[in-house]
Amino acid sequence: METAGCCFFDLFFTLIKPEYCPDMSENEVLGLSIEEWESYAEDKALYLERAGGFVTEESKIIEDITMLLPMRVNPFQKKELLRQRKARMRHALMNVDGRILEMLERLKLSGWKLCLISNADVIDCMYWKESPLFSCFDKALFSCRERLLKPDVRIYQRAMQYMNCTPEQSIFIGDGGSDELRGAENAGMKTVFTEYLERKPEERRWELMKEADWHITDIAELPGIVSRG
Repeated sequence: METAGCCFFDLFFTLIKPEYCPDMSENEVLGLSIEEWESYAEDKALYLERAGGFVTEESKIIEDITMLLPMRVNPFQKKELLRQRKARMRHALMNVDGRILEMLERLKLSGWKLCLISNADVIDCMYWKESPLFSCFDKALFSCRERLLKPDVRIYQRAMQYMNCTPEQSIFIGDGGSDELRGAENAGMKTVFTEYLERKPEERRWELMKEADWHITDIAELPGIVSRG
């Protein structure tokens, strides 16, 4: 079958959603709300370090986060925080929405190559090969391994080189986090803004709709869009 081109996908909130749930909630280890925990866990400077590949030890990710907390965190709690975080990421990667898997299969049957471009740290991507997504993709680029993060145009260019395709043959699909749609556009790709897994706040939603070539709320729309793209 002749290759139609390549679809490049974001991972988090595009293909999976790492939701907090019982036995997979770091915040509960410390008696914090999810919002309180994430205000420290998603600190921008720390995130850029670990997603950029400068922190390669799982335990160091937790250690760095706990250094920001206004409380003492004992060794048992740190160990439990790591266990919970790993369990949450594994659960998200193992329990992929069936409609997303069906959509990816339709794209492959239509001749599209598939490549993942994800801003991720070593915990985020450690269970990738166990995920049903793994067999769907021809290639996966994780920022912690590439030492490049979206929206840096170089990670998109590197992905296209790996996939041996031109910008004209490339479509990027994402939820718009990390200004990824702008980065893809700067690399010459067409872009699809998806809200299938999570709807954005209204103001941000309209901003992303203006940036993207297409906008979808139902992932089943995607094969039809890219076939016309």
